[in-house]
Amino acid sequence: MKKSTKKKLRVVIIEVLLVVIALIVLLPILLALSMSLKSPGEVFSFPPTLLPHKLYFQNYIEVFKKVNMGRFLLNSLIIASIITVGKTIFGIFAGFAFANFKFKGSNLLFAILFMTLFMPAELLLVVPLFNLMRIFHWVNTYWALTVPFLASATSTFLMRQHFMTIPKDLEDAARIDGATSMKFLFHILIPISKSMIGAVAAINFVYAWNLYLWPLVVTNSNDMKTVQIGLKMLMSNQSNNNWGIIMAGTLIALAPTLLLFFFVQKLFVKGLASSGLKE
Repeated sequence: MKKSTKKKLRVVIIEVLLVVIALIVLLPILLALSMSLKSPGEVFSFPPTLLPHKLYFQNYIEVFKKVNMGRFLLNSLIIASIITVGKTIFGIFAGFAFANFKFKGSNLLFAILFMTLFMPAELLLVVPLFNLMRIFHWVNTYWALTVPFLASATSTFLMRQHFMTIPKDLEDAARIDGATSMKFLFHILIPISKSMIGAVAAINFVYAWNLYLWPLVVTNSNDMKTVQIGLKMLMSNQSNNNWGIIMAGTLIALAPTLLLFFFVQKLFVKGLASSGLKE
């Protein structure tokens, strides 16, 4: 077999595998969409059907009747936006410091920061953090839902790795022209790092949007609860859950992150591809 034929065959096999993997990933979403458009009787019909016999949009209306989903969506949007901006800004400054300033113990400090990526922070810190929120009288406020997440080891790590890939000659040229460190960051590094910053912001938004444990701990008013808690409120403690309504609520909660990734997917991939692990 010729090399060109082998290469084409290899490409076809890889593409087929990627399509299969994509279908496997999409299958739960498609099943949720199908179930959300079925009437309660059809959801539990046997044998089950993949497509609804008749579109039943009442499930989406029932979501907003059963819980204050509009308020929950607004809360999640506010919280996710504040956390995204904060984590991205702190990540840029901290990543720049680790990449461009060498001081005694900087490598050890970065190693400690890196190790925190593998720690379940919420589980380890939830009790002391909650006590701190009570001392500040922040329980049931946006302060408690956002401030503990404004700094991020993940954002710092990704921005640091990205800045390490920027040629040192670029900084030297800026220094010769009289640029300070801050001018170099704001006028050169940030403009050429928009893809990476966009990717980091997208990661931060998805993380903040999906927060569940911490909002559950520090909120006791329905006016401050988030969309993820709202989904749990749609479920009954008994065995009579209406899965059509639950799946409709799930898709409503999932929609913002899907739309975000749809619009920034090229920026996301380009940004992550530029975060080389250069030392």
